[in-house]
Amino acid sequence: MSFKSEINRRRTFGIISHPDAGKTTLTEKLLLFGGAIQEAGAVKSNKIKKGATSDFMEIERQRGISVATSVLAFEYNGNKINILDTPGHKDFAEDTFRTLTAVDSVIVVIDVAKGVEEQTEKLVEVCRMRNIPMIVFINKLDREGKDAFDLLDEVEQKLGLKVVPLSFPIGMGYEFKGIYNIWEKNINLFSGDSRKNIEETVEISDLSSPELDKLVGEKSANTLREEIELVDGIYPEFSKEDYLNGDIQPVFFGSALNNFGVRELLDCFVEIAPTPRPKQSEERLVKPDEDKFTGFVFKIHANMDPNHRNRLAFVKIVSGEFKRNAPYLHVRHNKKVKFSSPNAFFAEKKEIVDISYPGDIVGLQDTGNFKIGDTLTEGEIIHYKGIPSFSPEHFRYINNADPLKSKQLYKGIDQLMDEGVAQLFTLELNGRKVIGTVGALQYEVIQYRLEHEYGAKCSYENLNVYKACWVKPKDPKSEEFKEFMRVKQRFLAKDKRNQLVFLADSQFSLQMTEQKYPNIKFHLTSEFD
Repeated sequence: MSFKSEINRRRTFGIISHPDAGKTTLTEKLLLFGGAIQEAGAVKSNKIKKGATSDFMEIERQRGISVATSVLAFEYNGNKINILDTPGHKDFAEDTFRTLTAVDSVIVVIDVAKGVEEQTEKLVEVCRMRNIPMIVFINKLDREGKDAFDLLDEVEQKLGLKVVPLSFPIGMGYEFKGIYNIWEKNINLFSGDSRKNIEETVEISDLSSPELDKLVGEKSANTLREEIELVDGIYPEFSKEDYLNGDIQPVFFGSALNNFGVRELLDCFVEIAPTPRPKQSEERLVKPDEDKFTGFVFKIHANMDPNHRNRLAFVKIVSGEFKRNAPYLHVRHNKKVKFSSPNAFFAEKKEIVDISYPGDIVGLQDTGNFKIGDTLTEGEIIHYKGIPSFSPEHFRYINNADPLKSKQLYKGIDQLMDEGVAQLFTLELNGRKVIGTVGALQYEVIQYRLEHEYGAKCSYENLNVYKACWVKPKDPKSEEFKEFMRVKQRFLAKDKRNQLVFLADSQFSLQMTEQKYPNIKFHLTSEFD
């Protein structure tokens, strides 16, 4: 296959949703259609029966939530599909924001009963800022839920999207009969059976035909005719160009758990979703079909295998071909590196690949050389725009609970912070370590992983901090800055990249400090430099 056709057959996307909307289940079912797994493990009531293929950390299995972003790939109808499954839990929002830099499009999963939830709003906002094409999948139709039109309105209003339904439910909950596929003009009847051999779809090119009444009953058939007429009247016609520009968002209905409506979603997705897109670097716009390889690290995962202290850096390939054992420039270190065993993923299975193309994600063994946002190239100096660290919401001192294991503790903290699980601040005054996180659940994850992966125990102590602000003085040599450094000494810390951070204990003290030192800027995000 030519290089161009390899690019054109790739689709790399992320699935985003509020926790419990059925994201992991949908991921599983997509893999099922790709023939990548024989039977999907259902995630129910936080006890995972078979263990979902895409959740591989013990804590995820215990709680039935996805904590780490997994990368999954499968082949479908001649296309290579790369899914980045993101944690829905809001305590892990930063990991999700980072993942969104590596996807070319997104599927947003919405629960039919709960409608649009807050976590979905935040993530969709990030996608809108970047003009990422989105498809909406309204899930759990076999349960009682909101009216289809009300849901579509809610998606438009709360998420600021412009929707075009490409499939429509026939009834809902107990009355749920099936789905009319507007995109392919056929009907898929629901039998409530979630096995892989799915009911054949029935071609119906003309909704007025009496055949429809036979299939779903007269009442449902008439309702459907009225509803489809309404859909035609209210919503714009689907245009692939508008979708790719992020101006309209197609909507599909289904039930991932019952494997229903998933194939329709996948077939349409493969046809309309974007192939790998160009990416803006600080220097220039890089296109996927350029000869020279470039890529960037969007995630680091320590200890993929607890028996080996290894870290994996996840690299999204933006342009050119990535070849095993070829020397590439690590731009930040300005030195050449080679990779003898780059990995491609399928949940817990990893395979060594010789060549990867734009849109693919490769996992590179890392001994601590990489940070999130690093760029690899064939020699050109390029910096892909990273994602800033946001000021954490929670702050705690971390203490060593086992003095004999302090070396393991510091190594563990160091590696977990490189992963971007949380942020580490070291106080200037006494060198104490403070961990800042977006959500409180992360402290448990850190404690658990330190103990199970590094053999180190830690305890926490609360610390009253309102926000961490990155400090930028106009003139570092000025008297004003020296006075600030002296007066605020107890509140100053350094982050992992040695940038100065002011830990304000209240909104009031932050405002007072800003007034008192007008030539010092306080930022709530640290742009990755």
